Amino acid sequence: MKKIFLLLPLALLASCKQNTAYTASVTRVICDTLLADDISIRALVIDGDKVWYAGSRGKYGYVSLSGQKAFSGIMAQDTLFPEFRAIAKTKHHILILNAGTPALLYKITKDGSRNKVVYTETGEKVFYDSMLFLDDKEGIAMGDPVEGCLSVIKTTDGGESWAKLPCTSLPATDSGEAAFAASNTNIDIAGNTIWMVSGGKKSRVFVSKDKGESWQAYNTPIIQGTESTGIYSVDFYDAKTGYAVGGDYTRTKEGRATKISTRDGGRTWKAVAEDAGFGYASCVRYRPGSLGRELISAGPSGIYYSFDGGATWKRIYNDTSLHTVLFTDSKTVVAAGNGKILRLRLVTL
Repeated sequence: MKKIFLLLPLALLASCKQNTAYTASVTRVICDTLLADDISIRALVIDGDKVWYAGSRGKYGYVSLSGQKAFSGIMAQDTLFPEFRAIAKTKHHILILNAGTPALLYKITKDGSRNKVVYTETGEKVFYDSMLFLDDKEGIAMGDPVEGCLSVIKTTDGGESWAKLPCTSLPATDSGEAAFAASNTNIDIAGNTIWMVSGGKKSRVFVSKDKGESWQAYNTPIIQGTESTGIYSVDFYDAKTGYAVGGDYTRTKEGRATKISTRDGGRTWKAVAEDAGFGYASCVRYRPGSLGRELISAGPSGIYYSFDGGATWKRIYNDTSLHTVLFTDSKTVVAAGNGKILRLRLVTL
């Protein structure tokens, strides 16, 4: 969705401090800075020891968790510096995709020495939001509607070529229904099942159980009805258990109907944690190995943690400039946003 604005931090590069939690599991967070730069980052992917990122003004690169290596580059198409909002990986390549028109999908060797554009799309409404791979060969990216359905492109050759799904293969979108390029988490995958989320005047979950060949759309109780409302992020712990967050980025403290959960693979959803914890959030992730009980969220209220499946939330880190989070293992989170990538070590009882 085109009308999403950057939420500026109170301090662009706030120093990392230990933060006391109020939960039964995580007791404190130990933070260190992996990257400090003039960049806004909403897309991360972990590749071994490396945290790859793609962000504003054509910037992309990686930092290593060991601190031994780093790489940065800038993509430019003529005089255009793309605003990257999506990133994915295969065994040998990193792929990054911008939001806006023209859409430019780059395939990059992991040493950063070579890159090429493997997909382009132009048009007033072109705006891609998220990208994810099922395996080394098959991947998917999604974006706002252009011709009455979500824009969905697929690859079956590791990102070398991409084809756009026709609207006859997808549910029709309602007027004002689109998506948000907030954290590269509009898509999730488990086995052959793919979930995509929409937002705006209508906010739904789109489910495919055959790698994107056919789709069903399911309604949700999340706040919706205006172009700034809806689901911003979804994550599934397994094929049945999922959680989605969002809200209204113009009313970030409003907490009613901003968190929803499912126990049946996304067919039905219920609102949870009403007016509890955070309001609007841009990203949510399940903690690995937690049996679907523990989650982390990011947004303008800070980093929040849940130990009861998202029924209650407590703030564990108060940086309000972070847009996206990703677990590197069950005890470590990387978080990125305005001007930085942080590593947060979760200290538990």
